Amino acid sequence: MASLLDSLVSSYNDIFINTRDPRVDGWLFMDSPWPTAFICLSYVLIVKLIGPWYMKNRPPFQLRKIIVIYNALQVIFSTWIFYEVGMGGWFTEYSYRCQPVDYSNSTSAIRMAHASWWYYFSKFTEFFDTFFFVLHKKFEHVSTLHVIHHGCMPMSVWFGVKFTPGGHSTFFGFINTFVHIVMYTYYMLAAMGPEYRRYIWWKKYLTNLQMIQFIMIFSHAFQLCFTECNYPRAFMWWIGGHAVMFFFLFSDFYIKAYFKGAAKVKAMASNGYYKVNGIANGHLSNGFTKLNGHSNGHANGHANGHANGHVNGHANGVANGHANGHANGYANRDASKESNGESGSFSLRARKLVCMNPDAAF
Repeated sequence: MASLLDSLVSSYNDIFINTRDPRVDGWLFMDSPWPTAFICLSYVLIVKLIGPWYMKNRPPFQLRKIIVIYNALQVIFSTWIFYEVGMGGWFTEYSYRCQPVDYSNSTSAIRMAHASWWYYFSKFTEFFDTFFFVLHKKFEHVSTLHVIHHGCMPMSVWFGVKFTPGGHSTFFGFINTFVHIVMYTYYMLAAMGPEYRRYIWWKKYLTNLQMIQFIMIFSHAFQLCFTECNYPRAFMWWIGGHAVMFFFLFSDFYIKAYFKGAAKVKAMASNGYYKVNGIANGHLSNGFTKLNGHSNGHANGHANGHANGHVNGHANGVANGHANGHANGYANRDASKESNGESGSFSLRARKLVCMNPDAAF
């Protein structure tokens, strides 16, 4: 047992001490992987457990101005990192075919090392994307894809800064920060209110851009399989593997959002399930429910008052037919019930019929 423990300690020291880049010694969170791992784990617990529990019985926070400012700062921050990574090598002397790490103290090498650390730090600022979702109670946005993407990135980038803060793998940060400039611009416009919605018609293409970046990243990384390059192959597989994983995760989201989702909406619309003036899951924004006109107008109208309910509901299949079919059907039924000694409020039944109850949310 002692021999096994000594072997583990020796391996740890060999990896995290002997093969490290000494230029990053003393930089924030760089001396050990555990602070970063702890922060990533805390992030997952907050957005998946603690946050939803805290917000369960609270109304959503109104954070529009804060979110607009946050996204504007993220655009500026991403632009600066993109420029620094570019000036550190990708705009100047780096080879897109094979670029070893420059471990010297030259101006460009140190500039790239610092830019790499700031890119690592930016992965923590991106946590606020998810925090805002939780505070807005938009838990459907806190998806597996979203949490995996944000939760593992700081740990992934930490290894790059610790061992290779420069060279071939920094292409990942170079491309990713450019995409984030576009992405946070979109988020900023979306947060500014409905009057700016006409400027964000390109949401679908933003997802396309995110997928293209991963293709570029893993293609750039895996080309080292066919090239002799003085660059650690472990990081080729690390960066390339991450890009492949994210590509398939984003592809799955894209297919569900823009192909299957669109096909489902089209099919339901052709069956009369959706009404164009603002409906979600079969419910109009004003509280009226419309399945297909025939179902509500015919089934309820026929059951409760065949003559009026069936004619009005089946013929039109819209809100007026629906309401008239039910109202007339219920009127006939109530008259029948009252003649049998059963009493009830017609207005209350009508309100229940069209979902206009005191607890309905519009």
